[in-house]
Amino acid sequence: MNYDFTTLKKKTRDIDEWLKKELSQVRTGRATPALLDGISAEAYGAKTPLQQLANITLEGPRMLRVNVWDSGQIKAVEKAIGAANLGVGVAVDERGVRVTFPELTSERRQQVLKIAKERLEQARVSLRKLRDETWADIQSREKEGGMSEDEKFRFKNDMEKIIQETGKMFDTQFEKKEQEISG
Repeated sequence: MNYDFTTLKKKTRDIDEWLKKELSQVRTGRATPALLDGISAEAYGAKTPLQQLANITLEGPRMLRVNVWDSGQIKAVEKAIGAANLGVGVAVDERGVRVTFPELTSERRQQVLKIAKERLEQARVSLRKLRDETWADIQSREKEGGMSEDEKFRFKNDMEKIIQETGKMFDTQFEKKEQEISG
């Protein structure tokens, strides 16, 4: 008898991708277009993601250029970026919106690091929940007579290896982000 870990592996990849996305949106000392990913502007009567309204490019280590395709939407984009409360400077010029990221203070670095730690902990909680669900499934199959007790514990060890590998990937991502924030 074999236990199918396909669902577990898929869900761990999903959690890993979620963490990568969340950490990419946490601000470091450098500007990146990903920092504006979660922002939507009120345009054409609906909330529209910035990526659908403009081209976002890097203009310097601490500056982004938001080239709005429809100049009638520049004010809406400016308002949306300001309302996102990113602690950035927003300036409008003839070509679109310029977003300036101030130098991170040590206090702000600590706040940003705390946000990154919260995201890491959310991913760990999801991973623990997934481990508990998988272990409960293995135990129920053993009770139904689908496997022996030895197989049950062998599958538990296999499951723990998958969970530990994923946890190490989370830690690696966090350490990389921590170095970006600190340095």
